[in-house]
Amino acid sequence: MVRAFIMLKAATSDAESLAERLVGLDHVTVANVVAGDFDVIVEAQSTEVYDIIHSVATRLRGLDDVADTKTYVCLE
Repeated sequence: MVRAFIMLKAATSDAESLAERLVGLDHVTVANVVAGDFDVIVEAQSTEVYDIIHSVATRLRGLDDVADTKTYVCLE
């Protein structure tokens, strides 16, 4: 199992609504609103790293209310 954390900066002030919508995406297991440099942290899991990098990270970057993303794949 591959797990990754994707940090998002929201382009809107409604990070809570964004996090709620993200949980419905394939491979997304949880999305939390956080304080700090990012607005939402998404945890994603799949059997293949490609699913996370391509499907999840690319899809998230394409959303209008997402300004920036950083993806961190777990090495465990």
